[in-house]
Amino acid sequence: MNWLNSEAFTLFDQHIKWSDMSGNVIGLLGLALGWRRSIWTWPVQFVSGLVLFAAFATAHLSGSAGKQIVVMVVAAWGFWQWNRGRRQSQDGSVAVRFATWRERGALAAAAAVGTLAVGALFTAFPTLSWDPWPDAYIFVGTVVAMYAQARGMVEFWFAWLLVDLVGVPLNFANGFAFSGFVYVLYGALVLWGLRDWWLRSRNAARPLPEGAPA
Repeated sequence: MNWLNSEAFTLFDQHIKWSDMSGNVIGLLGLALGWRRSIWTWPVQFVSGLVLFAAFATAHLSGSAGKQIVVMVVAAWGFWQWNRGRRQSQDGSVAVRFATWRERGALAAAAAVGTLAVGALFTAFPTLSWDPWPDAYIFVGTVVAMYAQARGMVEFWFAWLLVDLVGVPLNFANGFAFSGFVYVLYGALVLWGLRDWWLRSRNAARPLPEGAPA
């Protein structure tokens, strides 16, 4: 598996690794499928986590590998959630909605507490992360975004945008150039996906005209 951490090519004087490229391209595809509300978004995100786990484990980066295990667990749970939601809906599609203010507060609190806890862990054990606090922010933000996506919340796109704001400069600064480029693409895809889910949630909440078929 050492080939995963070998250099694939050089782009703009940045050395692109196979693991960095393949794992993030698969992750980008998973986000695109999430935009389309395809249940395949979760298996694809699981595979992305699996590829990155293998790469990090081979490179003896136990902290990064452990984070991918959490991502894979959340992806499996998200698949179960969406599959259950499809069975319960009339047209077999995944319903999307805005979170309540209580849910938004819970997500924000979980992100803040989680970042503090994970950041403290990374600081106490420096071998787990090359940049403890930004890395903790991205990791917890990713888990929060995936959780909100699994619950069909439009706010999951906002969570991804907040992850992007730190992810782009962090990856370029630490030599993961392809991740940085992909995070830029994530940003564009997130804006398109946000617009689509926003419109769908408004249409779902709009009452039917009197006399119209349900």
